[in-house]
Amino acid sequence: MILGVTDFLARRMAVVAMALAALSLAPIAAQAAQSADQIAAHFSSVRTMMGEFVQFGPRGEQTGGKFYIERPGKIRFDYEEPSGFRVTSDGSSVVIMNKKLNTADLYPLSKTPLKLLLDERIDLSGDKVQTVREDNDLTTIKMSDKSVFGNSTITMMFDTNSYDLRQWTITDAQGKDTTVMIFNVQQGVTFDPSVFKIDYRRVDAMSRNKR
Repeated sequence: MILGVTDFLARRMAVVAMALAALSLAPIAAQAAQSADQIAAHFSSVRTMMGEFVQFGPRGEQTGGKFYIERPGKIRFDYEEPSGFRVTSDGSSVVIMNKKLNTADLYPLSKTPLKLLLDERIDLSGDKVQTVREDNDLTTIKMSDKSVFGNSTITMMFDTNSYDLRQWTITDAQGKDTTVMIFNVQQGVTFDPSVFKIDYRRVDAMSRNKR
């Protein structure tokens, strides 16, 4: 009988401990959610930006160059030599061009994780947000959309104080990471429409050249 009471009390104490732990974590989760909302609001106000980037590939390879963003939907990466790559999104399609090999790969923007970065506003609704973590210097938001691009995810890191974007990592369906860090960023710049223009005829010709 005494043993049974002891077990009963032990179980009750364990339940209480779990409840207290949940309550202690609730303010942290609420604070992270609030930070995510503030970041989304700030990022939606930044319509254009340009600067330099360093990209780290899944095999440890490192490249750099210049980038240009005009939200919603438009982005361009000019990779420094000898890479020969250029990535452009015109708001509907993304083309990866290899000037050295004279080849091009075309994808719908809506089928890539870049869409979550380039949307009119970071969409925090539904189950798109996997995690939000707030550290002293950076707030990290990991997002996915399984219905659109499967198991691929994008993890964005923002300055905790200014809410400015610092880097993002795209993890593909095989679990391979590509990280882009940005610096020397200018906001509120004006771009000529040609910056994000895709020459679909040339892309089609280059695609045929690849076969």
